Amino acid sequence: MSAQPEQESFSFQAEVVQILDLMVHSLYSNKEIFLRELISNASDAIDRLRLELLSQSELPDADGPLQIRVSFDSGARTITVADNGIGMSRAEVIEHIGTIAKSGTREFLASLTGDQRQDASLIGQFGVGFYSSFIVADRVTLTTRRSGLAAAEGVRWESDGRGAYTLEPAEVAGRGTTIVLHLRAGEDELLSDYRLRGIITKYSDHISLPIIMPSESAEEAPVNQASALWARPKSELTEQDYKDFYRHASGDLADPLAWVHSKIEGTYEYTLLLYIPSRAPFDLWIPQVSRGVKLHIRRVFVLEDSGQLMPQYLRFVRGVIDSADLPLNVSRELLQGSRVVDNIRSNATKKVLRLLADTAEKEPEKYAAFWQEFGAVLKEGLPEDFSNRDEIARLLRFTSTKSASDDPDVSLPDYVGRMKEGQQHIYYLLAPGLAAAKASPHLEAFRKKGIEVLLLGDGEGIDNWVVASLREFDGRRLQSVAQGSGDLPELEDEAETQAKEQASAEFAGLVARLKAVLDGRAYDVRVSSRLTTSPACIVANEADIDINLARRLRGSGLPSQPVLEINPQHPLVRRLNREPADPHLAEWAHVLFDQAVLTLGARIEAPAAFVGRLNDLLVTLASAEDASAGDPA
Repeated sequence: MSAQPEQESFSFQAEVVQILDLMVHSLYSNKEIFLRELISNASDAIDRLRLELLSQSELPDADGPLQIRVSFDSGARTITVADNGIGMSRAEVIEHIGTIAKSGTREFLASLTGDQRQDASLIGQFGVGFYSSFIVADRVTLTTRRSGLAAAEGVRWESDGRGAYTLEPAEVAGRGTTIVLHLRAGEDELLSDYRLRGIITKYSDHISLPIIMPSESAEEAPVNQASALWARPKSELTEQDYKDFYRHASGDLADPLAWVHSKIEGTYEYTLLLYIPSRAPFDLWIPQVSRGVKLHIRRVFVLEDSGQLMPQYLRFVRGVIDSADLPLNVSRELLQGSRVVDNIRSNATKKVLRLLADTAEKEPEKYAAFWQEFGAVLKEGLPEDFSNRDEIARLLRFTSTKSASDDPDVSLPDYVGRMKEGQQHIYYLLAPGLAAAKASPHLEAFRKKGIEVLLLGDGEGIDNWVVASLREFDGRRLQSVAQGSGDLPELEDEAETQAKEQASAEFAGLVARLKAVLDGRAYDVRVSSRLTTSPACIVANEADIDINLARRLRGSGLPSQPVLEINPQHPLVRRLNREPADPHLAEWAHVLFDQAVLTLGARIEAPAAFVGRLNDLLVTLASAEDASAGDPA
C-alpha cells in the first residue's frame, strides 16, 4: 500500500467561498442551525453505512451501537460532533467538502432570497449544511475514516473558512467522522450542557438514532427520543411533532401543507407517513433525481424512492414508508415486480389523492396554494395513471371564461354543475398562453351565448396531454372550440338554425372562390357560426388532433388540416361576397388566411409576402378613396 502524502493545502472552489462568507456574515442570527445540520449529516452517514453493509450481508452494528455523540470542552472552547457512520476517504473529503461536485452550492446560491430565516431553511435542502459550522467557529477540524479502510488510511481536514483548507493522513481507530468546532470569540454561551441539549431537542428530537451527550451520572441516555415517529400511535403525537419530523426528513423549515399517517394491516403490513410540502423543491423538474419518500424496513432505512414507491406525478411527496414484509437487503431491482411494493404503491397513491381531495373540499385556499406549486406536476398523472384518472381529474383546476381572475379556480365538477340546459360538451381552448386564449376569436360565439369555456394557457406543454388523455368527464365529452365545425346545435333556436343555413347558401360562391385560391394552404373553407366580430379564424378539421397539440408535434403553427372559417356578418367578408369579380380577391383571401394564422398565435410561413399583399391592398383602397374624392359632385 502506498503511503499517503503529508499535509497539503487546497483552495475551495469559488462557489464554496461564497457559501462560507454567507454563513459567517449573513446567517448569524440563525446560528443554532449549525448543530442541526451536523447531526443531520451524521445521521445520513449512518444510514449510508447501513445500506452498504446490508448489501454485503454484514451487520451495521457489529462494531457497537450506531449513534451520534455530541460533547463540549469549556477549557479548549470546542464543540465536537462524532458519528460511527460510513466515514470518508481522502478523495471523498475533497469531493464532498472542498468542491461543488456533490454539495449543490450553485443551486443554493441561485435560490437565495435575502430573507435570513428562509435562506437558513435552504441549507439542509441543498446539502450545504457542513459549512454552517463556520457560523460559530473560526476553525474546524474534521477527522474521518472510510468504512472498510485501515486505521492508517484516516484523513484529517482543517480550515479557518477563509478560502483554503489542509489535508493530512491520520491514524483513526474506528470508522466514522469526528468534527471539532473551535468557537469564535463571543460564542461561549454554547459551551453549556443545557444549551446544547436544548438545541438538540428543538431541532433533532425525531432523529431515529440515539444522540448521546456525556452526563454527570455513569449511565448515558439519548438526548432525543431516538424512536421512529411514524411507528408511534397517532394519539401520542401532536401537530408540532409531525411538523418537526417533516423539517428533519425534508430539510425544509416551512410547515408542510398537509400529511397522512396510516398503518396498513392485512395481507401486507406497512406504515405510511406522507407529507405534501407547501412549496416546490428546487429539483422538482430535474429528471432522474431521488424522490422524497424513504423506504424503511422494520424501522431501518434502506433506500430512497426512485419511482417504485410513488408514481412520477407525485414526486413532490415527502415522508416515510416502513414495511414489515420486505427483506433488509432488498435492492431496487428486487422492488420491481414485487407484489408487496405494488400494494404499497397503490395504497400510498390513493391515500395522497384522498388527502388532496379532502384539502380541496375543506380548505380551498390551502388547495389553491398547492395547485400553484404542484398543479402542473399533478396533471402528468392523467396519461400516467389510468386507474386513478377520475380522482386526478377531479383535482384539476382551470381558468375559464367565468373566472374572476387569471387564477385557476374552476374544477371539472364546478363546470359540469353550471352547464347550460341542453349543453352536451365540456368546451375548452388550448393556446400558447392565457392572454392569447382570452383574446382568441374562437370564443366569440360562446361568450355571446354565455357558455363557459376552459382556458388552457399552457398549450405547448402538459395541457396538450391533459386533453389528449382525458376524453370525457362525468359522461360529457371534452370538445375543443378550435376544432371541428364549432356548431352548437343543442343550444340553437330555430331562428339561429335558419340564419346559419341562409348564410351558407348566400356565401356559397365566395366560399368556393376562396377555396380555389387557397388550395394547398387551407384544407377547407366554410361559413362560421363561432365568430361574431372577427372576419375569419383557423380551426382544425374534425378528424384532426387538437390544433395546439399539432403545433407541438409538428413545430408548426397550423394543424395538418387547417380550415378557414369566415364570418358572414363581418363588413369585409360581406364586401367580398358582393363583388365576385374583385380583381384583388386572391390578395384578400391570403390576407384573411394569414390574419387568422396570427390570431391563432401561430407563425406565418412567408411574412414578407403577407406584408406585401397588405400594403398593395391598402394602396388600392387609398387610391380608390382619392379618386372618389376627386369626382365632381
